[in-house]
Amino acid sequence: MILDTTYLLPLAQVAVDTDLLGAIARKEVDLRLGDMVVSLISIFELQAKAAKLNIPAKSTIKAVEAILSAFRVEPFHKAEIIEASYELRRLIPDYIDCVIVATATTLREDLATEDSLILAEKEAINKEYNIKVLNFRDIARQQPNEDLTALPNPYHFGIKTKMQDPQLGSHRHFALS
Repeated sequence: MILDTTYLLPLAQVAVDTDLLGAIARKEVDLRLGDMVVSLISIFELQAKAAKLNIPAKSTIKAVEAILSAFRVEPFHKAEIIEASYELRRLIPDYIDCVIVATATTLREDLATEDSLILAEKEAINKEYNIKVLNFRDIARQQPNEDLTALPNPYHFGIKTKMQDPQLGSHRHFALS
């Protein structure tokens, strides 16, 4: 499964409304970190969002290191990903999102995202590329006998937050569109 950038943001102390990595760590969903793939462009996008929110560079560096050690990172400069991302421009206006979706379609992997523009085109993407586009709720619904109505936040993949260590900088919240 390809992870969209949103799910990586808590690693850089950016709070989001859904915490897929935390749910995986708590075994609330039947996914394994080792099965997750991240587009290299998501690391750039995480850095850009963290900088915009004035997250300390050290926190961003730790997040990048955690991503590189925990996930398979797929480069976005492969010809087939570039070609697919250009095709996807007719469905999705944001080019970085096109690259992330193109990574999923090229690898024939399902995509986990909270992005409203991608989710709005999930049926078209499924029909044309034969991959599923799922958000956290979709993933949680696939779990047998689990009550996942509460989505505790944040899980920081071993990175301390102000809530865990008051000596660290404040925890920033990133609003999803």
